[in-house]
Amino acid sequence: MSYRSSRVPEDLSLNRLAEAREQIGTIPYDLTISNPTTCGINYPPDLLAGLADLRGLTYEPDPRGPAAARNAVAAEYERWGATPDPGQIVLTASTSEAYGFLFRLFCDPGDAVLVPSPSYPLFEHLARLEGIEAATYALDGDAGWRIDFSTLESCPAQVRAVVVVHPNNPTGSFVHPDDRERLVALCRDRNWALIADEVFLPYPLDGGPGEGTTFAAVEDCLCCTLGGLSKSLGLPQVKLAWVVVTGPGELVEHALAGLDYVADAYLSVSTPMALAAPQLLDGGRPIREAIADRCRSNLAGLRSLVSEHPAISLIPVGGGWSAVLQVPTVIAEDELCLRLLEQQRVGVHPGRFFGFPSESWLVISLLPPVEHFSEGARLLLDAVAEILMPHSGSGGG
Repeated sequence: MSYRSSRVPEDLSLNRLAEAREQIGTIPYDLTISNPTTCGINYPPDLLAGLADLRGLTYEPDPRGPAAARNAVAAEYERWGATPDPGQIVLTASTSEAYGFLFRLFCDPGDAVLVPSPSYPLFEHLARLEGIEAATYALDGDAGWRIDFSTLESCPAQVRAVVVVHPNNPTGSFVHPDDRERLVALCRDRNWALIADEVFLPYPLDGGPGEGTTFAAVEDCLCCTLGGLSKSLGLPQVKLAWVVVTGPGELVEHALAGLDYVADAYLSVSTPMALAAPQLLDGGRPIREAIADRCRSNLAGLRSLVSEHPAISLIPVGGGWSAVLQVPTVIAEDELCLRLLEQQRVGVHPGRFFGFPSESWLVISLLPPVEHFSEGARLLLDAVAEILMPHSGSGGG
């Protein structure tokens, strides 16, 4: 007899890749790493000094978080030309928690939210934990990962909200301005809430249409824009994120009242952390610049290496921390990733983890130290070329 609810999967065993990683232990060329604090990024030694603010000894709970922190978050959006009202910002401990709050706010058990595919593999888990469904809509790879509105418009009747990731993880694609306009109109007409995840917005790489814009400026439908320190300052351990609520006044008021109710039940944001937010956002800029420089350097190196392998493609990386390689489908992705792991000690993600539509995608992180990334990418590409060799008419890779 199981004592677990259906919100928790019955089978929690490791998959083949996870088992192999556990058996191997340390992976010299782990190109899946997404934790910037372990990638050799320099952090100012006094960065967390603001946590010692003595005001943190007094507990003055506010479901939206301290005003000073919300003012600092609002100021962050000026670089994208938006001026959100700090009163319309709600602090959370993480963007995952923010999703949980919003799913509870908008959905009853059995309702659905629309999420993009390919994208984060996290949405299904977060939705399941809230007793709702994560229904997918497609991003069209042939069109630069733009929204396939035919899949969006033919969604289940129980949909209450639609999620966009801007730029998307892992495709790096920004929401095209034309798609954004059409999406906002669709949400308004169908009474859907729009949830815009912008955690990677501070990291433009190749850029593209939609770069440098934020959904925090949307006013024509109810829109909840997510951000947080985990990505914007490379501080996943500091646990501070936010929701910016914009749109028609009456809808915003109604949503904020509901978020106050949900957030007040948890009051999960640490007072010292929130009080330190203005100092962190100001003093953490060098971290963001260092992460962006690392990603650009690794992307340039990867592009050079891929140019030596005509059968392998690197898709444009609009923004974020990831790169996507398209390889000819000769063996299954999982088998390819296992071979890379066991024979070359190179860790990569199969595209199926992110919902890619075919067996020809590999996803890698741009965060590792440059020398490790360069050697890992070289081993990866050479190994794939060797696998392809018996299958090519000319014997070349």
